[in-house]
Amino acid sequence: MNKLLSHLSHLRLAAPDVAASVAFYQQRLGMQEIHRDETAVYLRTREDYYLYSLVIERGPEPALVSMAWRTASDAALAEAAHRVEAAGVQGRWREPSFGHGRSYTFTGPWGHTMELFSHGNKFQEPEPPTDAEPAAPTPPATATVRQLDHVTVAAGNVSAFLDWHSDTLGLHVLPPSTLQHGRTTVFAVLGTSDTAHDLGVVLDSSRRPGRVNHLAYRVGSRAEVLQVASDLAPAGVRIEHGPSTHLEYRESIHAIGEQNYLYFRDPSGMRVELNTGAFQRAVPDLTPTFWQPGPGPYYRNAQMPLSMSESFPPDDAPSATEEGLMNGTDTRLIAPTSTRHAR
Repeated sequence: MNKLLSHLSHLRLAAPDVAASVAFYQQRLGMQEIHRDETAVYLRTREDYYLYSLVIERGPEPALVSMAWRTASDAALAEAAHRVEAAGVQGRWREPSFGHGRSYTFTGPWGHTMELFSHGNKFQEPEPPTDAEPAAPTPPATATVRQLDHVTVAAGNVSAFLDWHSDTLGLHVLPPSTLQHGRTTVFAVLGTSDTAHDLGVVLDSSRRPGRVNHLAYRVGSRAEVLQVASDLAPAGVRIEHGPSTHLEYRESIHAIGEQNYLYFRDPSGMRVELNTGAFQRAVPDLTPTFWQPGPGPYYRNAQMPLSMSESFPPDDAPSATEEGLMNGTDTRLIAPTSTRHAR
């Protein structure tokens, strides 16, 4: 199959209080509002190649509305749309909108909406007007994120999710986490041949379609992750998992990707990850192996809290995490997977 997708471009989130969420991403992550219309606010990082990487619109609960991907070419866009419909999913073509050209949008078998386009508008720094008054100084942001790293969604059958996105869209499957018991796959990441990790998927026991576990942005260094960890808590941000904020820092490093990480919640409750580092696997014909959670020759995460099994929109049913199953969620996650298939 010719390469279809180039990379993850931007995410669209729903939030009950758009103003609070926008202020959070500006003040805490250093993002800049680049545009707004009657339905949404568009935000960019300092190094976004395109005009924006995050869109926030009003919704009754925190949720992933859609994820947008740039295709490798016009031909790849047409081929991707053809393959999606040949796989039994009906999408629709949309006229150019703010930031990119004509696109093809569809909702996949697990309820996640994807928008594909081949032409995006590159950001260009505007020339300041010569007669403009000097801008009033603003307090520095807690962090300055560099770029969108990935999004991790939830699905009731991870193995089937991987097969569909690999066969239909040509995404590469990287080493998944598979339990010895029943050979149940509980977590995996997918990417293009140029990126190691655009899309993650965790096992989900919810019947709500289209759930998301977290979105992730990259920062410049391990030192910045540690500094942000110490600065967010005094600002009233709920830190969920990552380096200790006490005087002695305890590193947290993802076992598979080897990233330093920090998880926290935005005002809507949505989980956000900051990370840096990572082992890069930019190989065009990578064959995935299986990784089993447990003692081994990898860096180990600190113990994840049970709250990490929450996905969005909220539901009482838990999802897995990047480290596998949390104690107490085993029977709710493993038992249904033998009969649950793509919706």
